[in-house]
Amino acid sequence: MGVRARLHAFIGGLRDAGVAVSVAESLDAMRAVGVAGVERERLREALATTLVKDERDRGAFDELFERHFPLLPPAAPARRRRRGGGASPSEAPCRGRQGTPTGGGGASPARAEHREPVREQGVPTGLAPSRRGPVSRRRTRRARLDELRHRPFHELAAQEVGELRELVAVLAQQLERRLARRWRAARRGTVDMRRTLRAATATGGVPLRLGRRRRRPAKPDLLALCDVSGSVAAASEFLLALLAPARRYFRRVRLYAYVDRLCPVTIEDGRVVPERPLDLYGRSDLGRVLVDLWAEHPRLAPSTLVVVLGDARNNRRPPRADLLRALRGRVQRLVWVVPEPRARWNTGDSALAAYAPWCDAMYECVDVDGLVRAVRQAIA
Repeated sequence: MGVRARLHAFIGGLRDAGVAVSVAESLDAMRAVGVAGVERERLREALATTLVKDERDRGAFDELFERHFPLLPPAAPARRRRRGGGASPSEAPCRGRQGTPTGGGGASPARAEHREPVREQGVPTGLAPSRRGPVSRRRTRRARLDELRHRPFHELAAQEVGELRELVAVLAQQLERRLARRWRAARRGTVDMRRTLRAATATGGVPLRLGRRRRRPAKPDLLALCDVSGSVAAASEFLLALLAPARRYFRRVRLYAYVDRLCPVTIEDGRVVPERPLDLYGRSDLGRVLVDLWAEHPRLAPSTLVVVLGDARNNRRPPRADLLRALRGRVQRLVWVVPEPRARWNTGDSALAAYAPWCDAMYECVDVDGLVRAVRQAIA
């Protein structure tokens, strides 16, 4: 699908999602893309500038952008030079309906031998059909990662988890840049019409300079609590890796893993490193973990964002939802990320129903793609 067709489909999706986009704004978006180009992040911001009028629509915009302009688009087949030493398709003369040349004659084999090969992304395309060059390998790799990012966590093998660390590192950098943009916008403040009009009197009423209400937003604290028992360990590792680069946009960051005990962790080279012994084969007991958390942090800043990841399968032990309720009363926001299909919530020994009333939001994420969306909604 060409860029123009993707843009039309994307704008149609925005309208279906309830985002008002006029014909004039659609044309502005087309012109903006022509100026900004198709580099992914520049394309995103060019479209957001022309199509998003209300910040509340940004979530729908970003979700549809990921769908219509994915990070790893399907690879197009590599072009090959024609056999027999002939010119490549881009060098071949125009042909009529019956396949006869309408221009000059074809190049002779002797001249073709001295011709520079046509290059695509810096790699010669004159490859035999049975061989794969660097371009083909890169495209195969992108297709492989694109397939893995949509595979459910419980279906991932250990080797595939290792492969996905590369992709999660890239996604973490994108999330960090998104937070940077929001932070810069927050620091600039909102437009002050009185200051703007007052400054415009010096330029004949033309508002050449916008006046703003200056504000210095305080950075919130972040506390992440992640279940690393066997069933959800991969999801927790990826969540912590996504959060790690965002540290500088929070005043204080506390990262914890748990099975039946609370354990502070750090992220090194995309991997979770516990700071004290952690029994990965223990029986999950979130109730006891909440007791540990309450004892370790009797006071939390009111601006704290708490992110919990887990399936809340507690081996039918006391869930201690009263402690989660008390914790919610002391922080700004508490969100829960559930790495299970919604159909499995509150089945078996799951205690999600006991915790749900004290959560501001619960997000379903069964794969890396869903996890990224959940993190964006939670912290960005």
